[in-house]
Amino acid sequence: MNQAHGGEKTVFRARFSSITDTDICNAMARLGEPDHNEALSVDARQELDLRIGCAFTRFQTKYFQGKYGNLDSSLISFGPCQTPTLGFCVERHDKIQSFKPETYWVLQAKVNTDKDRSLLLDWDRVRVFDREIAQMFLNMTKLEKEAQVEATSRKEKAKQRPLALNTVEMLRVASSSLGMGPQHAMQTAERLYTQGYISYPRTETTHYPENFDLKGPLRQQANHPAWADTVKRLLAEGINRPRKGHDAGDHPPITPMRSATEAELGSEAWRLYEYITRHFIATVSYDCKYLQSSISFRIGPEHFCCTGKTVISPGFTEIMPWQSVPLEESLPTCQRGDTFAVSEVKMLEKQTSPPDYLTEAELITLMEKHGIGTDASIPVHINNICQRNYVVVESGRRLKPTNLGIVLVHGYYKIDAELVLPTIRSAVEKQLNLIAQGKADYRQVLGHTLDVFKRKFHYFVDSIAETPPPSRPGTYTTDPRLHVVAFPPARPVTPSTYQRGGLPGPGGYDSRLHCSLSGMDELMEVSFSPLAATGKPLSRCGKCHRFMKYIQAKPSRLHCSHCDETYTLPQNGTIKLYKELRCPLDDFELVLWSSGSRGKSYPLCPYCSNHPPFRDMKKGMGCNECTHPTCQHSLSMLGIGQCVECESGVLVLDPTSGPKWKVACNKCNVVAHCFENAHRVRVSADTCSACEAALLDVDFNKAKSPLPGDETQHTGCVFCDPIFQELVELKHAASCHPMHRGGPGRRQGRGRARGRRPTGKPSARRPKDKMSALAAYFV
Repeated sequence: MNQAHGGEKTVFRARFSSITDTDICNAMARLGEPDHNEALSVDARQELDLRIGCAFTRFQTKYFQGKYGNLDSSLISFGPCQTPTLGFCVERHDKIQSFKPETYWVLQAKVNTDKDRSLLLDWDRVRVFDREIAQMFLNMTKLEKEAQVEATSRKEKAKQRPLALNTVEMLRVASSSLGMGPQHAMQTAERLYTQGYISYPRTETTHYPENFDLKGPLRQQANHPAWADTVKRLLAEGINRPRKGHDAGDHPPITPMRSATEAELGSEAWRLYEYITRHFIATVSYDCKYLQSSISFRIGPEHFCCTGKTVISPGFTEIMPWQSVPLEESLPTCQRGDTFAVSEVKMLEKQTSPPDYLTEAELITLMEKHGIGTDASIPVHINNICQRNYVVVESGRRLKPTNLGIVLVHGYYKIDAELVLPTIRSAVEKQLNLIAQGKADYRQVLGHTLDVFKRKFHYFVDSIAETPPPSRPGTYTTDPRLHVVAFPPARPVTPSTYQRGGLPGPGGYDSRLHCSLSGMDELMEVSFSPLAATGKPLSRCGKCHRFMKYIQAKPSRLHCSHCDETYTLPQNGTIKLYKELRCPLDDFELVLWSSGSRGKSYPLCPYCSNHPPFRDMKKGMGCNECTHPTCQHSLSMLGIGQCVECESGVLVLDPTSGPKWKVACNKCNVVAHCFENAHRVRVSADTCSACEAALLDVDFNKAKSPLPGDETQHTGCVFCDPIFQELVELKHAASCHPMHRGGPGRRQGRGRARGRRPTGKPSARRPKDKMSALAAYFV
């Protein structure tokens, strides 16, 4: 394998679908070279999704978070697969909102077959939407005393066993029947695979190869307490060959590889494993056979019918009882011309009902049908729209769009419907599949697709705050050099579309938004508050000296309505004014960020945090990382020494923590509690001669001073001073242990650097932001 061929090492690929001795040995015995075309297809998909997603996401997030204060999502993301997934959910929401119930009427008849038994008959006309006509039919039938049998039938039918299990079907059942979200179900399945209980869970195939050993996995279940009898009977009588499904050319269907119990797996993994095993046993079982009987009646001029089913052989429903034929009342034996007494004919008034919100199982079906995502990425896309707060999961695993999700999809429709319709992504997937098959050129497909989305991006940026021009942006046309499928254009957006109450493509317009044909920004203005009208006054701006408003909704930030500037703040903590002190560089009032009483806190300047004043500072840093040489809040004045846990961090005194004083690392979550009940703690200008750490001047409470005699003041090093060592306790995450002390194994170089980086290394220019670079590269 390591022999050079033409100056390069040969790389082989082992293909296996389960972690068993047999599969691994067979894979190593039949090594093959990786498929270059498949690799190119994967590379193209990754590059397209990354560049398109980064460009749109970065623009949307910065634009909307810079204008609206109560957006309930920290990231306004866009994805070529994620957005059509959200579009399906909003489409169903639009149908529910625009639904108008209609009243209809049905006739229901009841006949007596004997003294203690009656049959409920269904009307052949099903329903009518005119009450007077329904009343006319009722008047004609209720006068009749007998129902005459017009025809009878008895027919043997079969309910087919299921196809072999693939990923999409497993995710559907996990959501609809097991109450497990797609992402959680996939993670559980992967864990079962790595532990050797099932075969590889990412597959699109529903057909077992002809040479697949079906009896081997079945024998593994022969002694299982839950289904041993069924399995032994199948092995004795002979298994039924599984139905022919779809062979995608990847891994075989999901199959149990060894027996397991609930005690062995745990409740969550057991439920999924149990379903996978029962499904596999069902695929090699026999079809369910039943007898269906039906009788047609005539009551006056109207026709009614009733049906019944009787199970002949349960077949696979014995192992999958939830798939069994529902028990129905057996019908009486009768012939044409027989009559039965009519006991009642009545008219029922009902109303049509709107569709319910999409379930995860229904959404997975739509994504598979329209080619959105792959078997591996479908759960990720659904999980993303939940995490972004575009939809919320309600009871029954139903996905209800939030206000933000609805506004985004409607906004895409107003600007460029192709951004949300599934057609464009489906066409991209077809082209990527052609690359994998060697029928399309990788660079041509990549360049063609990026060029179209580049034009769409520019059009989106230009149109987001204004009325879109009539021309269509970047609609796909077939390049004669590409032997691939062209991207179909979406229906044009016209004012009449909105006047009729419908949106282009699937879904309808939510009339409650009261929007005309204008920019996406107007939809946002209806649903969300501008930054100037959001939040509460907190600290003064250093430019205009007016109060800036603190916006708590994620991402938390400060906004100056006079200067029209927004300053992002550290997340996942509380913000309050810091003693009305000001930054010496820009005159902005400082704020104090805190993670709680047991965590760390530090002051920061809103302007410096967003516009680093020194080359060695990064965006988002607080005063505990600022290298200003004379500011009383900076690292240079409050830094003590190198962190005892991380390489780059410096322990900084928290001047606001008294009387329960704290020293915290400015990089990691190390917090040292020290000098409890001390009146004052200050960082001295002197350093320790042993470790170069800054000395601390501590004034203790006279009644509780740990110093010998009546002394209350002491200056020393927290690392080396024997008195201070007993008064400092390090807390790191959930652990609590004494501070590392001096000695031969002590880390050297803890000294505080004044006006330079703590490590003493020359400062490097801040690397360019990755997201900015990606967006710039795309645009």
